[in-house]
Amino acid sequence: MYTPEEILEQTATTAVVKVNKPLLTKFILGFIGGAMISLGYLAYLRVGGGFVGAAVFPVGLIVILLAGGELITGNMMAVAVGYFKQRVTLKELLKNWVVITLANLVGAIFVAYVFGVLAGTLTTGDALKETLHVAQTKLNANFLAAFCSGIGCNWFVGLAVWLSYGAKDFSGKILGIWFPVMTFVVIGFQHSVANSFLIPFTIFIGHASWLDFLNNFIPVYLGNVVGGTILIALLYSLAYRKH
Repeated sequence: MYTPEEILEQTATTAVVKVNKPLLTKFILGFIGGAMISLGYLAYLRVGGGFVGAAVFPVGLIVILLAGGELITGNMMAVAVGYFKQRVTLKELLKNWVVITLANLVGAIFVAYVFGVLAGTLTTGDALKETLHVAQTKLNANFLAAFCSGIGCNWFVGLAVWLSYGAKDFSGKILGIWFPVMTFVVIGFQHSVANSFLIPFTIFIGHASWLDFLNNFIPVYLGNVVGGTILIALLYSLAYRKH
């Protein structure tokens, strides 16, 4: 395991790599990221949620970080570290966030329609009941509740990414990712990309609207920014800055 100071330096180096990837590469990896998080969420819903669901959900982030993918919630932490360490400009940060966010949305909505609706994995029985229950709970949250929930979510997701950068072997990276992600899911915090799979699925089957989606996505996304960028990237950059 690397020290926190070493993890900070590695994260800043990773941020430079992320912002310098070609646009097509960013979009492809962003699509994969959105799809993998969504497939993890689909597994969560198929097993009925709860602790068992939370235990299978982390597979999405494991695949993204170890096999290749870009996830905006992780980049809210990683690219921001590069910015605070003066390796990445604000323009580069914002461009990366916009491209990866859009690509994640495409990947999430693709999974919602193709695997959720067309493949019928969530359209009947207990899986449908669980999906509608979880979606309604998220849609019923007011702006402040959704915002705060987004903060908590990305504090844990950012830590999962941070720990994966700190681990020196494959199994250590999996463990580093698994427990923070499982924790945020058990608590019920909201993840903007996961919700971009869940809520569009409910839209496709006639139980929500795109306005409902936006009313949820905006506060959760902003909360995710605070959780990853402020509570991890900024605080660790300040704590481990070189004097």
